[in-house]
Amino acid sequence: MIFAGIDAGSRTVKAVLFDADGMKIIGSGIKDQGVRQSDLADSLLNDVIAKAGKSRKDICRVVATGYGRNSIELADTTITEITCHACGVSHWMPEARTVVDIGGQDSKVLRLEVGGRVRDFVMNDRCAAGTGRFLEVVASRLGVRLGDLGEMSVRSDKAAAISSMCVVFAETEIIGLMASGETPENIVAGVQMSITSRISSMAGRDIVEPVIFTGGVALIPGMDKALEKAIDRKVVISREPQLTGALGAAILAARNADGI
Repeated sequence: MIFAGIDAGSRTVKAVLFDADGMKIIGSGIKDQGVRQSDLADSLLNDVIAKAGKSRKDICRVVATGYGRNSIELADTTITEITCHACGVSHWMPEARTVVDIGGQDSKVLRLEVGGRVRDFVMNDRCAAGTGRFLEVVASRLGVRLGDLGEMSVRSDKAAAISSMCVVFAETEIIGLMASGETPENIVAGVQMSITSRISSMAGRDIVEPVIFTGGVALIPGMDKALEKAIDRKVVISREPQLTGALGAAILAARNADGI
């Protein structure tokens, strides 16, 4: 039996097809967000289904999650991204106890019980300074690709101090650093440190290992090491970190269909 998960995030829409009999992903895809989220999700799911050699009638149930989940008309039901990320991470790493999810517009720290259930969580969805949006802003300001930031931070000799708690003011601070001759590499390292410091403040001291890093920001080289330094714990990047929410949604679709 095949189930689908749609993660309508703030920056991208992700889709996963999950074979419940083989307990494996048989198809996935990602598209940038757009104005008509439901149409975009529908098109993406059709592409993923076609590439997997399946048809729409093969899909038993669809669950939507993420920022725009309530606008996904094709979904049979919706489930919060908190629950879906926990489920997706636990599928890859059942022993996970802390999940750090940094997306385009929000960041979350989940604490999991044995079995992958969420014990509690903290979330930042009001300030972009602790999210991927901050990295997009600095990449644009420095005139580089988002994917170049990791390599740049490695070449830093001293992370620039960025104290502003708001992306708008932080951008002004970055402009000032550039005008004073600070290197782009040190600025990038400073931004990474600023983001992960906010995650550390959110999490507090109760950070139990293993710590799994998920979300689109986990794909940016160097962010895992910056996070390790901030929380003083080893950090493991989840398999397919951008797909974690969609995978969890697909798995939960299968569980709900079985009445679990």
